[in-house]
Amino acid sequence: MTEIFGIKIPDSKLAGEVTQFIRDTESDLLFFHSTRVFFWGALMGKQKNLKFDIELLYVAAMFHDIGLTEGYRDSELRFEVDGANAARNFLRAHAIPELDVEKVWTAIALHTTPGIPEHMHPEIFLVQAGAGMDVAGRGYDSFSDHQRQAIVSAYPRAADFKNGIINAFHDGMKHRPHTTFGTFNDDILAFKDPTFHRADLCSIILHSPWDQ
Repeated sequence: MTEIFGIKIPDSKLAGEVTQFIRDTESDLLFFHSTRVFFWGALMGKQKNLKFDIELLYVAAMFHDIGLTEGYRDSELRFEVDGANAARNFLRAHAIPELDVEKVWTAIALHTTPGIPEHMHPEIFLVQAGAGMDVAGRGYDSFSDHQRQAIVSAYPRAADFKNGIINAFHDGMKHRPHTTFGTFNDDILAFKDPTFHRADLCSIILHSPWDQ
């Protein structure tokens, strides 16, 4: 089992089944991204001396983007909610305590929502922080060159990861553009599709049925 700066994937039956399930479901790009999210988040938690459940963090990191995969092409939910629901179903099938299930659900559901996860349970914060680090380099300088190289060497970034992750987001959301309202996910659709029109909250308010 790969250990990176004292962090390793949990050696448990649950973690093994999660790994296999995600490996069988996601592309290499998303699978390795999700694994790096776990390591970034766990290392950040260690740096900040946070007390967190390493297994719950792993499950949430691995499931966080499953809503972008082919199996959810007909979904009308936000992709984050699809991922959260999938993780919840998986954990309930393994008789995991409901409080832990809800931590994982919330971590996945809020992983693209800034400004809130850092005020919640560490597992919730660390999934969002790990995803932000891997996709946008948020917190990049809080890791040493050696730490970054070790994680990327063990779980490589695709040759064109930046465009690859944009394409994965777009493919997972283009059939449900209304679910991106109020999130930065609509940036992806606007970038990839010049005909996409963002919903405008001010226009929605002004055109609501209220007289005043």
